[in-house]
Amino acid sequence: MKRSLFFRNIFSTFLVLFLVTSFSAQTNQPQPKTYSNGRGGKVTLPQGDISFADEVVSFQVGNPEPMTGYTNPKEALGPPNWKGDTSGFVTLGCGGTLILKFTDNALVNIDGPDLYVFEVGNFIEPTLLSISKDGKKWIEVGKIRGGTAAVDIGDSVKTGEKFNYIKLTDLKQECEGLWPGADIDAVAAIGTGMQINLNSSILFPTGSFVLKPEAKAELSKVVVQLKDYTGVQLVIEGHTDNVGFAPANKILSEKRARAVNDFFESALKGKKLKINYYGYGDQYPVAPNDSKAGQEKNRRVELVVLPLK
Repeated sequence: MKRSLFFRNIFSTFLVLFLVTSFSAQTNQPQPKTYSNGRGGKVTLPQGDISFADEVVSFQVGNPEPMTGYTNPKEALGPPNWKGDTSGFVTLGCGGTLILKFTDNALVNIDGPDLYVFEVGNFIEPTLLSISKDGKKWIEVGKIRGGTAAVDIGDSVKTGEKFNYIKLTDLKQECEGLWPGADIDAVAAIGTGMQINLNSSILFPTGSFVLKPEAKAELSKVVVQLKDYTGVQLVIEGHTDNVGFAPANKILSEKRARAVNDFFESALKGKKLKINYYGYGDQYPVAPNDSKAGQEKNRRVELVVLPLK
């Protein structure tokens, strides 16, 4: 299982030391792995089992519904396990909607296809794909169709942007029989990497974008763990709470992301390196801003680590 390969859900309130210790358990790069798409074809994912969606956020079955026993949305999590018409997939129903989340990894816009949707069964039903950073604000990518649909999200978002939520909505074009609507076996991010969330209070003094000495020491431990990578692609995002002036918060988040970028550029000098960094201010909270505890969680830097060949 992918959770034996990488540390489990990491929350922004954890200390950097704990994060790095968890990270050190993974000493080698993830290896490519080939999967069956349910129609005799093969799909190779560069990151193996870590590529797949981890959590069901919501599922609204369509109308008409499929026959009893085929509406378990958890069947869409993890690697594909379709077993013919007997099990291993969820049927959306006519017009049904499924929202999934990547937790220990993230969907990243890379060059070429970014996402695979393993759609199985006797018919190939189209769905509408949308993606989101926070599960609230959605970007519509468009219609997808195919036994294994390879999707490039690059026309809809910036290079190197990361997303943790995907939404599949059946388009009501195949609504007959026992399994009306799309049949989803698995969803995988091709451009995926391990995600680390760092609390800004660990990294920076209040209101500052200058890294603390202890933050540099801990981030250096992350660098050590990348020694086996021939190249590294990093996605860095800065976030704040909603206290103060929104434009100033956005600027601060950008400068903090840039500070982490500069650290890794210097520390990984000589290694093939690609970094994208962004500052989002208070646009994407992970907790309510109506308490100090929630504000603390929202002041964070998110880092995604991908091998670069």
